[in-house]
Amino acid sequence: MAKILAKDVKPGTVLVLGGEQVTVQEVEHSDIAKQGTKKTRIVARKANGETVTIIRPAEYPLEKV
Repeated sequence: MAKILAKDVKPGTVLVLGGEQVTVQEVEHSDIAKQGTKKTRIVARKANGETVTIIRPAEYPLEKV
């Protein structure tokens, strides 16, 4: 599996989160926060239809299928 930074994720990308494959539905980027880093909000859907939302720093590495 390849690594991708959170800031490079696009809708339709398939990621591995918590050992499960999810398909990205929405991606939103924020400005620099109090902690000094940009954040990325990712809304993804599991195979069973459950929606998962995660917020990570823009430079956070994720696993891409």
